[in-house]
Amino acid sequence: MRRALGGRAARSLTPAVLAAVIVAGTAACGSSGTSSPGTARSTRTVSAEPTVSPKATQSQRTHEDFAASVSAEAERNRQKAVATLKGVKGKGNAIGDVSVSGLAVEPAEQFRSALVRVTNPTDKAAFYAVRVDFVDSSGKALDSVVLGFADAPPGRTVSQHANSRKAAGVKTFPRIVQAERG
Repeated sequence: MRRALGGRAARSLTPAVLAAVIVAGTAACGSSGTSSPGTARSTRTVSAEPTVSPKATQSQRTHEDFAASVSAEAERNRQKAVATLKGVKGKGNAIGDVSVSGLAVEPAEQFRSALVRVTNPTDKAAFYAVRVDFVDSSGKALDSVVLGFADAPPGRTVSQHANSRKAAGVKTFPRIVQAERG
């Protein structure tokens, strides 16, 4: 190459080629595809590294406490719904806001289940009380389940499961009997 270009031309290309290789290498190292900085152990910090990681503070509330709280809230809503439906004549004022569909369960299951959906068409949150009957093929109600939907948001649909142990093992159809918006 020296003879073709001459000694001076080859020497002047060497720094340019070397600079191009350095720039390409730096660009390749700098674009690792991660957004976090490296975590090399040789990095020095101003403050001393902790010898023991701090323990996470334990919540005083256990899983059982949480489950009991949820169950208690569901029971309060159910009791409020039962009280609400006692004074209702006929199907109630919200029968059109509620739908139900039976859920498939295994024959060995110890309950029957239905998904109850409430759509609040009003412009403010409302309490809904809903009674679901589990009816057999002859039309006989085997069980009646009451659900309370607290603070159903306006323009939104909320859902809950209605479960019946009395209708277990029998092919039943869930039916909305009453629905009242409070």
